[in-house]
Amino acid sequence: MFIELIATFVAGVAGAGLVFLLNHLLKGRLPRWLAPVAAGVAMLLATISSEYGWYSRTKASLPEGLVVAQTIESQAIYRPWTYVKPFVERFVAIDQATIQHHSAQPDLRIAQAYFFGRWAPLNKLPIATDCASGQRAALSDAITFENDGTIKGVDWVKAPANDPIIEAVCGAG
Repeated sequence: MFIELIATFVAGVAGAGLVFLLNHLLKGRLPRWLAPVAAGVAMLLATISSEYGWYSRTKASLPEGLVVAQTIESQAIYRPWTYVKPFVERFVAIDQATIQHHSAQPDLRIAQAYFFGRWAPLNKLPIATDCASGQRAALSDAITFENDGTIKGVDWVKAPANDPIIEAVCGAG
């Protein structure tokens, strides 16, 4: 975040500097208000570029086996350009390399879900999915695993058809 702030200020200085240089070459023919306007526009463009580039930069840096399952786009009144093209503000990734299942319960799988947010810390949550019934649940300390592979104490949630998180977990194995 601090580096983005510095980059925004540098963009503002560069925008104003470009106008000052152009004004010098034109022997002072440009209006004086153009330099602060150019600085503001450059800072705004740097911020917008950073917002739209965050998801692709973060996705490219994910380790092997971590697959993006779902993205959440953002639109806001104070960001009018997001109504033209929303940007990805959050996403969920599934660690397909660590998916586990019991031989007696092949449709019941456990995976690690990672929740990434633009200005939020990374959160990790183990989840259970029942591929046959289309249900999923967050795992907590209150659950127990039985010898036959069933899970007790889980609050299952019926997911909508084609749930991207269930598809990412169940399609991996």
